[in-house]
This record gives sequence, structure tokens and C-alpha cells, in this order.
Amino acid sequence: MNSDKTIYLIDGSAYIYRAYHAVRGLSNSRGLPTNATFGFTRMLIKLIKERTPEYIVIFFDVKGPTFRHKIYEDYKANRPPMPEDLVLQIPYIKDITRGFNIPVMELEGFEADDLIGTAAQKAENKGFKVVMVTGDKDFVQLVTDRSIIWDPMKEKTTDADTVRKESGLEPLQMIDVMGLSGDKADNIPGVPGIGPKTAISLIKNFDSMEGLYEQVDTITKKKQHEKLVKFKDQAFLSKDLVTIDRNVPLKFVPEDYKYRSPYNEILAELFKELEFRRLQQDFPKKTDLSNKNYHAVYTEDELFRLREQLEASDIFALDTETTSKDAMHADLVGLSFSIKPDEAYYIPCGHKYPGAPEQLDKAYVLGQLKQLLENPEIKKIGQNIKYDWIVLARHGVNLAGVVFDTMLASYLLNPSKRAHSLDQIALDFLDHKTISYTDVIKNVKDAKDGGKNGFASVPLEQGVPYACEDADITLMACEVLEKEIEQAGLNKLMDEVEMPLVSVLKDMEMQGICIDTERLKSLSTLFTERLTFLEQDIFSAAGEEFNINSSQQLGSILFEKLNLPVQKKTKKKTAYSTDVDVLTKLAPMHELPELVLKYRTLAKLKSTYTDSLLALINPETGRVHTSFNQTVTATGRLSSSRPNLQNIPVRGDEGVEIRKAFIPRPGWMLVAADYSQIELRILAHYSDDNILIKAFLDEEDIHTRTAAEIFQVFPSFITPDLRRQAKTINFGIVYGMSPYGLSKELNISRKMAKQYIDSYFARYKGVKRFINETIEAAGRTKTTSTLLGRVRLLPDIDSPKKTLREYAERTAINTPIQGTAADLIKIAMINVNQAFKDKGLKAAMLLSVHDEILFETPPEELDASEELVKEIMEHVMDLKVPLKVNLDAGKNWAEAH
Repeated sequence: MNSDKTIYLIDGSAYIYRAYHAVRGLSNSRGLPTNATFGFTRMLIKLIKERTPEYIVIFFDVKGPTFRHKIYEDYKANRPPMPEDLVLQIPYIKDITRGFNIPVMELEGFEADDLIGTAAQKAENKGFKVVMVTGDKDFVQLVTDRSIIWDPMKEKTTDADTVRKESGLEPLQMIDVMGLSGDKADNIPGVPGIGPKTAISLIKNFDSMEGLYEQVDTITKKKQHEKLVKFKDQAFLSKDLVTIDRNVPLKFVPEDYKYRSPYNEILAELFKELEFRRLQQDFPKKTDLSNKNYHAVYTEDELFRLREQLEASDIFALDTETTSKDAMHADLVGLSFSIKPDEAYYIPCGHKYPGAPEQLDKAYVLGQLKQLLENPEIKKIGQNIKYDWIVLARHGVNLAGVVFDTMLASYLLNPSKRAHSLDQIALDFLDHKTISYTDVIKNVKDAKDGGKNGFASVPLEQGVPYACEDADITLMACEVLEKEIEQAGLNKLMDEVEMPLVSVLKDMEMQGICIDTERLKSLSTLFTERLTFLEQDIFSAAGEEFNINSSQQLGSILFEKLNLPVQKKTKKKTAYSTDVDVLTKLAPMHELPELVLKYRTLAKLKSTYTDSLLALINPETGRVHTSFNQTVTATGRLSSSRPNLQNIPVRGDEGVEIRKAFIPRPGWMLVAADYSQIELRILAHYSDDNILIKAFLDEEDIHTRTAAEIFQVFPSFITPDLRRQAKTINFGIVYGMSPYGLSKELNISRKMAKQYIDSYFARYKGVKRFINETIEAAGRTKTTSTLLGRVRLLPDIDSPKKTLREYAERTAINTPIQGTAADLIKIAMINVNQAFKDKGLKAAMLLSVHDEILFETPPEELDASEELVKEIMEHVMDLKVPLKVNLDAGKNWAEAH
């Protein structure tokens, strides 16, 4: 007997459908739908992780008729065929099941339910406890004192007591209940007019369907009696249909269902193909370092020999280990190098922990390597090498000869992919699981310093292989990625835009920008006062005090107390949504939503800028150093973080006040150079539209011109509101805005929005042609690209799902526009940076925000630097219309904007 053993019987077919509906819009870069596969996989992982099953088997339906179809031809006749995008996922789901080494059971002519019912009974007979893993209500009939149901998606367990408590019946009696009430989903008729509640009541009174019909004449409700008598045969047929067969001819050999370890090799390949990034990390192929030659460099002789090898090489990979993720705060702990695959060296020079071996002095190491690292003739490659460049520069070494960054290459190949870390690159391109930093540092966190010194606290037994692997894998990945970049035709973009930009961004990050601390402090106080006043206004408008930051409390006041129309519920449909869109819609109806919007905006500005910026001032430089990211946005635009300086509102008093806190160094000036309507100019170039091109060549106000075209009014009669609407339409067209989107933006009817768009395309025929041709080309290639060849993959461009397809179409339209604008500003930054150096100017670029470059200059260089920047930016590329740059100078960012 196995009285202490538990077996898990998984209803695989039911979970495939549940996973399909639970996870939406997921596909890999080739367009293969993966939503059901992902949801199903997460369910298996949850089961294995939480329950650690000793015995387990999964059951699937087999295509084709079952015995139920023989007794009732219309069984499940109402069910639509399996969705095409789910059909494609079934083979992967079954492969993943086998990858997890879970036994699979399926039998022609029987449903998974019957196989589970039979297996449960046989398992009970052999002394097992049974857990049926399903969310299907039909399985309640199988519940016994030894068999229960567990639904991992709802975290619900159903045992015999649960059934008794919820229905007042024994589990087996639920067959009679389902026979009477039927099941629309499976086209089981039951008795018309008898629902589940009535059926439960009847079976409670008569114990069974047989008992009910023996005493059917005692039913006093006339209609109920008539239906029961008339549909008696249908009721018993339905009972047969819902009864799970427990006598399927299958063998039950417990040892065949004993759970063993998953096949990581199989799962790693599947998760790689499906692009399940996190699961790739969790189920990797075995890391094998046995064929690697990793060396620690502890002596001067070893350092000299390494230096000779590096000097003799054409190219090598390098990496730094430090105490912080912030390059402007990080202390150097060691350097690693790789010249050929499977071999690397690590020079520790800053590891500090009890028992740490003697290491070479940091200044000595850098002194010995300085000439080599600063030699532009010896090529260097790295992963996110901007970080290492800044760290080395802060330690007196000006790196030169940087030619390749594996992170940038991975990004260019697929900018929509979120992860471009070395760990992910190793999995994607080398099928190698790297040693993770988390694993290396986790034991250190238990030490006395809690690992606060980062890698300096890592013992060298773990530190050496980790650091060496970083350089080794970077070198190996470079070889693969260079070929991929070449095959994709991205060499020019990599070599002439992205790589040269790394050096520019490195200089800008190190420059940082001055902050007027006194202004920020006074602003913080002022914002606190304004928030207090807003709070009182909000309470007055609401008629009571409440937690303004509680969406639940705010929703209750808006929709229950004030009876404002509910716009939408939260994702789980359990509460009112009070997001920005909802409050914006409600603002014209009542003062409270508008006040809350103001409160939220001000509170965010206070926490994100006036309070946080003070803490981000670097004590060494007295300036704030944002980090510019090249591999975050799918369009190619730069983003910034720690702090994000691209989200400060351009309009509004608070945004202006915050910008006033950004100042040049004493006595200097800030200059903002901003491209004027660059995206619309690029649209004119792409579309070759006569009206657009003429408007830009004649230096007309493009929004006034569009208003005149759409509303059929002379330009002199265009009001500010008509111009505003035209501006929204102009930029809406660039982003592929639908009539629904435009109606929301302009607060007009969808019909009117459609008329505006139709009128726009009737006048701007070239734009319409460009959009149609772009979508058509994207449909053929499943890609879209910029003028410089930046590529974005569009796997969903022919998706049967309308929302996914329309999003892909919008992306196909706006990527050439927005992406080309991003490319142009990057080239402008590279050229401006070089021109400042060539001309010997002290002026320096500080920030890049969307289409704007901000730089500081001494007063005596103001005219020269402005003229130089304007000339470079306006001639960065020849388009069919001229590029135009607006320049403003001032003593702070607000004045220069």
C-alpha cells in the first residue's frame, strides 16, 4: 500500500484553453503566438515548485469523436473550432510537457476527463491520495475522501467537505445535478428551465434523478412538472453524457508516473525559440567551465606577461568589476581581459574581505595598462562599454580604440526585445548559461558588511571565474554578433552612429549639469504648500476627507457618492479605475477629477524632481549625472535614467519652475538647440507630398496650413483652436492614430474624427500613399525601417487579432518617422561633439531630450557655438525639405527653452 503517497493528475486540455484566454497578445519575434504556451508553462512550474510532486501525469484530449458522440450526435456541436493561433501552440505545449519529464496520457475515443476518472480510481485502489489539477466543474463528481481538486490558477482546493458545504450534496450526486441542468458549453441539453440551483434543490429532496422520477408526480409546480416529464429521456441522456467514465482500458503502473528531473537541454532550446527570456535563465543548459582557461593575475610578472599578450593582439574584450552600478560613483575592483575564446584573465586590485589574498595595487595596475588601453590602434570590445569607459576615465585612463559593444549589437538586431544583458546574449547566441551576479553575491550578503561594497566583497574563488567569464563571453558573442549585424545590413548604423555615439554619451554623462540647490529646496517647500491647498480643495469638492492616493476610496466618492458615470474597471474587474484617462474624461463633469489630476501631477513632480534631484547631486562634481540609454526604446530614441530628465513637463508652471533649477556653470550660458517639427519634415520627405513639401519650402506654419486644408478656410481665418486641432491631426497621422484615438484627443465624436482624417487624406494624397505602401511592404517583410536602415521587427503585422495587427500597422508607419528623427539627432550629437573639439571650443553638450540638444558655453563663445550647432544640425542629412533648428540661450534651462 502507498497510503502516504500522492499522485497529481493534470487536466492538460482544460489548462491549454485557460492559459490561452488568461494570457493575451504574446508572440515571439517571428510572429509565432506563444500566449497559451507561456501560461501553460507557468502553471506547470507553479505545480512543480509549490507541490514538489513525487508522482504526476498529464492528460490530453485526442482529436476525433468519443463514445459520447455515438450516444448523442450533437455533443459539443456548439463549440467553435480551436482558434488557429492556439492550434499552432499545441505541439510546443506537448514538447514542453515532455521537457519537464512529465508522463503524458491520451487515448483515442476518450476525453481527458475519462482518463483522469479512471486513473484516480485505480490510484485510490493502490492506496494513493489523488490531486486532480483542473478548473473544470465536471470533476466534482470524482471527489472522494482520498481524491481532491486543486486549481492552481485560482488557488482553490475542493474536497468532499467543500462540496457538501457549498451544495449540501455528496460529490457523486453532482452528476444528477448536471444531468438536470445540462451544460451549454458542451451542448448537453438537460431539462429546459432547470438551472443549477433548482437542480440542487431537487436532488436534495429526492437524492437522485432516479428518485426524482419515481416521485415526479409529487412536484407541485405545474411548469416544472411538465418539463421534467416531457424531457425525461433527455435528462437521463444528459446524465450519461456528464458522467465521467471510470472504466477506460488503461494500465496504471505507479512507477511509470514517478516524477524525475526536467530535461534542461530540451527546455532551454524550446524557451530560446519561444523567447521566454526569464525561463531561459531558469532552465539553462548546464554551465560547463571545464574547458575554460581562466587565470587570476596576482604578481607583477603575471601582469607584464598579460600586457605583452594584449599589446600583441589585434583586438580584445575587456570588462571592469566595481563597487556600484553607477559609473560616476563606482570604485574599480578589478579588470578582466579575453584575447581568444575560452581563455581570460582577471586582475583583482580592490577585493576587501577577511582572508583576501594580496593583490596588485590599483594605481600600479592602471599605470602599467594605461598606454595599452589608450592606444587607438589596438581594438577593444565590451558589453555596455560606456560604463567601463566612464569608470576608467574617473581613474585616470582615457580608453581608446573601442570598436564594438555586444549590448548595442543585440539591440540593433531586435530593438523590441527587452533584455540585452550579457546573460541573455549568452543564452540567445551561444547557448551558454553564465554565472549570475546574484549567485556570486548572495553568500556575501550574509557577511558582516552585507555585501555593501559590491564586488569588492566577493571572495576571489568565485570572483575570478565570474569576471573572466564576462570578458570571455563578450569576446565570443562579438564574433557571432558581428556576422549577424552584417547579414542584417546594420553595419553602417552600428559603425557610424551607435558606436561613435557611445563616446559622446560618455562625455555628456561625465559632464553632468549644475543644479540650483536653493531654488530646488524652495520649490519643494512651495510644492508642499500647493499640495496642502489642493488637498483642502479636493476634500471640499468631495464633501469629506479621504486618502487621495487610494484609488479605491477615490473611486467610491466619484462613482457612488457623486454618481459620476463609471468609465472602466481595473484589470481584475474588482474596482473602479481612476487612471489618468478616466479622470480626464470626468474633468468636464465635476471639479474633483480635475483637482485630483493636478494633485497627482504636482505630487509626482515633487517626489521625482524637487526632492530626488537633491539626493542625486554627485559629491565629487557637485552636478547631476543622468545616464543615457541606447538600448531601451524600440524606436531608437535615447532615454535617460537616474534621473529621467525627459519627462519634465515643457508646459505648465511647475515644469517651468523645475527647469529653472538647471543652470550652467558660474558665468556661463545654457543653450537649447531644438529641431522644429522634425517628424513632419521627415513625413514630407517620405511621402513626397506636394502640399507638405511646398508648405515647408515656403516656411509656412504647417499646422495653420493643415487647418486651412482640412477645414477649407483661408489661413488668415484660422483660430488658435483650429490650429490646435490641426496640430493634433498632423502628429496623430505620424503615429497612425485611428478615428477613435483622434476623437479622444480632441473630445469630438468618432464620426467627426473620421471626417477630419478623411479630409486630411483627401488633401495630402502623398501621405495616404506613403501609409498604404508602408503597411503593404511591412506585410511582405514583417519589418519596417528608418532612412538609415534601423530595423524593427513586426511579427504581428498579419495577426488575425485586430488589436495586435493594428498596433503593428501603427508601428510600421511611425517607426520610419520617429526612428529616422532619432537617427538624425544622434548624428547631430556626434558631429556637434566633434566640432567643439576640432574648433577648440570650451562649450560642452550636457543633455539630449527628444529633438533637443542642451549645451553650456562661456559667453565669449556663445555666438560661435550657436552658429556652429545650427549649421551642423540643419545639414546633418539632405531631405526634400529643409531641416530647421531653433536656438535659445539663457541662465537656466527654462530661459533656454
